[in-house]
Amino acid sequence: MGAGRRQRLHRLIAVVNAEKGESLKILVTGGAGFIGSHIVDALIAAGHEVRVLDALVAQVHGSRDSESTRPPYLHTDAELVQGDICDAALIEQALEGVEAVFHQAAEVGVGQSMYEITRYVDANTRGTAILLQALIRRRRHIRKLVVASSMSIYGEGACECRQCGPVAPPLRSAEQLGAHEWEVRCPGCGREVRPSPTRETKPLFPGSVYAITKQDQEQLSLVLGRAYGIPTIALRYWNVYGARQALSNPYTGVCAIFSARLLNGQPPLIFEDGCQLRDFVHIRDIVQANLLALESPDANYHAINIGSGEVINIRQVAQMLAEGLGRSIAPIFPGKSREGDIRRCIPDLTRARSVLGYKPQVTLAQGIPELLDWVRSQTARDSVETATAELAARQLVR
Repeated sequence: MGAGRRQRLHRLIAVVNAEKGESLKILVTGGAGFIGSHIVDALIAAGHEVRVLDALVAQVHGSRDSESTRPPYLHTDAELVQGDICDAALIEQALEGVEAVFHQAAEVGVGQSMYEITRYVDANTRGTAILLQALIRRRRHIRKLVVASSMSIYGEGACECRQCGPVAPPLRSAEQLGAHEWEVRCPGCGREVRPSPTRETKPLFPGSVYAITKQDQEQLSLVLGRAYGIPTIALRYWNVYGARQALSNPYTGVCAIFSARLLNGQPPLIFEDGCQLRDFVHIRDIVQANLLALESPDANYHAINIGSGEVINIRQVAQMLAEGLGRSIAPIFPGKSREGDIRRCIPDLTRARSVLGYKPQVTLAQGIPELLDWVRSQTARDSVETATAELAARQLVR
């Protein structure tokens, strides 16, 4: 049977099961966060019983006073277990009766990870190890583990050199960045290269503690899932945007950071020259990929790129957000680079289409106005300059 026919059959089975009222008991780690809470909504809408494990950390959810308060957007039908992913006893409690796990819990932010090293390794690497240890003991009951990975593990994306052909360049050197030579060069002949779609088989060059720990999360899960027969899928998210992103967290996604600056009447701060290329994927497409992963046996034990297939540079994003918010505020360019940042990385979505049946649905032209409708209803603390000063003090901005 061909892959297309298998996918149609799996979808038909899923529809029949849904009509029969069959549901799974599912744990979503980090389920009160930006991405996790949207996955929770979709799972409950599909008829599943959902439990959320989340620490409700202040950096994401607001002041310490709100840390013990259930986020207002978290679905009322979701059971909330508040606590640390590294609490082994709590993990055992959260997994009671669970048949599938969406592991979204992670400390996020490239820059902060470079000086909060223990915090990131504890939460992301050690936390995942503790979760997996508990899952192995319950492996006969676990039908699927879906893990949130990240495009950051690639480092620079795949490129094409006119002389040398396809290349997988390493991170740009400190000397090159110090000379304001932003473009990626061929590791063979030294010529400038052009970006090409990055496949899952590209060598990995994680350039930050965050990226290293996301690689840990992915590979620990895939290796142990295969070894113990737990169907496991790692979804390598590109740059996710949408409602509920933490606007006051200066280490979150670019769209949220720029929006917070603009809401406070401040110009977006852009490193390098703003010509860095990115693929921004809307939260609804991330949810789509996760739900497909739950029902797609052909995707088991694969790492899979999840993006939009639409490429834009950072300058253009800042312009779209400013225009959408009605703010005539041009970005500023300090002419500096930030440790761990990459120039260009574009996803190849062939595997996502073939084994998941994934098709991006939301374009930037559709998604940005939707994001900004939500942004206008929010208040945001602009902490970008403080965060940048933290990095500069450690010579991580130069």
